Amino acid sequence: MRILIAEDDSILADGLLRSLRQSAYAVDHVKNGVEADTALSMQTFDLLILDLGLPRMSGLEVLRRLRARNSSLPVLILTAADSVDERVKGLDLGADDYMAKPFALNELEARVRALTRRGAGGGPTVVRHGSLSFDQVGRIAYINEQVIDLSARELGLLEVLLQRIGRLVSKEQLVDHLCEWGEEVSNNAIEVYVHRLRKKIEPSGVRILTVRGLGYCLEKATPGTASDSATAAASSATEAAPAAAQRGNTTASSAPTSAAAMPASHHFK
Repeated sequence: MRILIAEDDSILADGLLRSLRQSAYAVDHVKNGVEADTALSMQTFDLLILDLGLPRMSGLEVLRRLRARNSSLPVLILTAADSVDERVKGLDLGADDYMAKPFALNELEARVRALTRRGAGGGPTVVRHGSLSFDQVGRIAYINEQVIDLSARELGLLEVLLQRIGRLVSKEQLVDHLCEWGEEVSNNAIEVYVHRLRKKIEPSGVRILTVRGLGYCLEKATPGTASDSATAAASSATEAAPAAAQRGNTTASSAPTSAAAMPASHHFK
């Protein structure tokens, strides 16, 4: 999960950076509106924490430009305690939430969690997939209620995959969501992180599938998976039956249905 903080107060920004990084978020920081606008135009983020009183370009203008690009990025605006008009303008321009300074860090963290859940489609604070679960509040993963020892990078990787169950995530997307500016993370490094995470969640029966040349997909290794594959294979066989009949072959039902077979959808996404 990658967050951009646009805040010119270095003390406040430092506190936000340390707090969010301790919660296993990847966090980048800019000090003025021009840098914020450039970063938002060039990079992919999961959340923007935006101070409205930025130099060089106001936070309201940054927000206006962001929404003009049809971005649905969740935005949490920071304002002075007495700036009701600015808060109203920010919300009208498309901000999702606001906090008035000064504020408690634990409240900001709670709002960050709520906004990132909303950005990922909403849902409960604990994401469950079979015996595997991820507590988005405590930032802890479990297998059958037993804590899994994951590094911050592995935790972030698991979160991204859990939010996209059944969908492909490319290596480039993982780098965008997990890595801060200045971090040199190669595709080979992503493969290492995936390998380590795969080993650690193996007891849960949940698999990380590799779709060669495309990316990764989180899938549960259960008899239902094989059943899904069998259904897809049977459907293909049914469609092929007329042609097979013309060739005198009426037994086009021998498509493999092993549990390791990947659903057809993963081959063309």
